[in-house]
Amino acid sequence: MNAYVFPGQGAQFVGMGLDLYEGYPVAQEMFSQANDILGFSITDIMFEGTAEDLKQTKVTQPTIFLHSVVLSKVMGDDFKPDSVAGHSLGEFSALVANGALSFEEGLQLVARRAMAMQKACELKPGTMAVVMGMEDATIEKICSETPGIVVPANYNCPGQLVISGEVDAVNEACVKLKEGGARRAMVLPVGGAFHSPLMEPAREELAAAIEEATFNDPKCPIYQNVTTTAVVDPSEIKKNLIAQLTAPVKWTQSVQNMSKGGTLKFIEVGPGKVLQGLIKKIVGDAEAISAEIR
Repeated sequence: MNAYVFPGQGAQFVGMGLDLYEGYPVAQEMFSQANDILGFSITDIMFEGTAEDLKQTKVTQPTIFLHSVVLSKVMGDDFKPDSVAGHSLGEFSALVANGALSFEEGLQLVARRAMAMQKACELKPGTMAVVMGMEDATIEKICSETPGIVVPANYNCPGQLVISGEVDAVNEACVKLKEGGARRAMVLPVGGAFHSPLMEPAREELAAAIEEATFNDPKCPIYQNVTTTAVVDPSEIKKNLIAQLTAPVKWTQSVQNMSKGGTLKFIEVGPGKVLQGLIKKIVGDAEAISAEIR
């Protein structure tokens, strides 16, 4: 069985999508449509912008979504998933690719999500840190014992977990984690505390937009970040998508469940190869490759 997986924020790169635009009419059509929907030329930033340009929140999330979804469309009949999953933002790409959400509404939701998260970051400053070489349960315990808000945010793979929360609490947790034996506990250069309670204002704003959007029965199950299990019911998909902003991304558990469900091959659709590296650390004997187009 094949699972198609979609990357999240951080996978962007200068010039992303230009090869798709130049090689495929359907890509040109979708990129042009995206510029109209967003009200600015995101393709100019994708194709010709700098790395700094791509780091703008209102740009980063739509560019990764666009690259992933356009690539899935360009694949045509070769895109045959038995299941899909996406890492954080990538969940929106996965839902459009598997037919649960239209391209137009998917892009609108991603744009709303990006701006809502930016506003939440400005309202309640926070940060994130990557912790390596420590058991998840130990990290969870240290976070729970640290004053202030600091929680597990991304279960990326065994031995790599990202924590998120208030700046002072994250810094204090990093000290305790290093003292407790973590190989690394390093604050990341991010603009906020994603997947933590500090994102509650963004969750509330996005919830209204998601409730209004039309979700269809998907062509195949999606393993969602919040539940880590295969979901096909549109109302449940919506609920999990709303919860995702303040809940941890359980990528390790999702990939493990996909493997237990019979997935032997994981195909990454979108920029970069981050997910392939994580998958190989989660399920050592799995095949993990990049999507190919002809």
